[in-house]
Amino acid sequence: MAEDYRTILKNAALDEGSFVRLTFKGNTRGEGNPWRKVVARPVLIKGARHLQFSYFDDTRDITKNYHGDEAQAKLDEALAMPFGSIFLEATGENLRVQIGKGGKATVRREKVDDANRTPDLSHDQHKDLALPAGKPDTFLQELGIMGKDGRVIASMQGKFSQINEFLKLLEHTDELDKFDKTPVNILDCGSGSSYLSFAVYHYLNDVRKIPASLVGIDVKEELVEKSNAHGEQLGFERICFEKSAIITYKPEAQPDIVLALHACDTATDEAIAQGILNGSRLVLCVPCCHHDLNEQITFQRSNVPTFQPVLQHGILKQRMSDILTDAFRAHILRIMGYKADVIEFVSSEHTDRNLLIRAVKRTKPGDKKAMKEYEDLKGFWGVTLYLEKLLRDGDCWPEQRQANE
Repeated sequence: MAEDYRTILKNAALDEGSFVRLTFKGNTRGEGNPWRKVVARPVLIKGARHLQFSYFDDTRDITKNYHGDEAQAKLDEALAMPFGSIFLEATGENLRVQIGKGGKATVRREKVDDANRTPDLSHDQHKDLALPAGKPDTFLQELGIMGKDGRVIASMQGKFSQINEFLKLLEHTDELDKFDKTPVNILDCGSGSSYLSFAVYHYLNDVRKIPASLVGIDVKEELVEKSNAHGEQLGFERICFEKSAIITYKPEAQPDIVLALHACDTATDEAIAQGILNGSRLVLCVPCCHHDLNEQITFQRSNVPTFQPVLQHGILKQRMSDILTDAFRAHILRIMGYKADVIEFVSSEHTDRNLLIRAVKRTKPGDKKAMKEYEDLKGFWGVTLYLEKLLRDGDCWPEQRQANE
């Protein structure tokens, strides 16, 4: 059975009467793989049945359609990739395949009794949105983003896209199914109007069926009161908002996920510090303005005169500071044991503050190579990031940890 799992999956995927969807993910076999996830499903194009393959990495997704022998070849290609988890949905059953490091496969069949599960052959299903348009969602309707018929309000299209993109990037960490306790505790730093807080809470609890609680903090009392009232209207029982600065907040329960959307200047550093100091598994931050490093960079620094043709222009100096700040933040997260990426959050046509720092806890702090790279970059620019100061104040910087041990 274990050796024949590819044949089992291929035959099921080519069954035109029952095949619904096939998902590959989890590169756990110690081999290189260009894709984080691959999804295949049947589509109908000009009266001919095709297989549509969507390929996902950390920053993009590519969708292509194949017919006949070419479709079978692409299916064989996907089955040969070193994914650790494969999930096939059919009208009457699910097939789950787990592949261990030695290549040994375990196949599990699950009967499904769902009269509504049928192959969807529509070709316009280009992206798998967490909260899709055309499907009425009471949460999106309550926020005024969607009408009763499931259509997205034209003026709210940007907000709708932003919510779905954030949820997609959260899902793409592949960590949501790995929490060994519930509820999953979420801390949203600088929650503001809280639409993203509500979206994450709704997605985990109501869509992914992962019990989660959320605390949002903000310094503006009127926003806190408004968000608490809105949470009650939505019937969200495990969500609350408190007035607090980010850095002074002491969570009652250790946050598993820390979020920050457009926290101004060093408030983003404070949100990241909350995640690191509390040992959070996931940290996702969309930075806003960057002033602290911009003020530290001067022409008098030993190496900076090299950049005088750039830094003499205020706008270019600011943008250089933006890039450096987020590069430093991501590198500090790596030093602290996180796999950190800086990726585009939404298109720049929606906002020029469109980068997301996404970090997943992977290992112990103190990687020597990462520490040297950080110190070299810091020495070149003659600056100290506020995030480092916060971690030192929290007695959490690697050299302090080693001294304490």
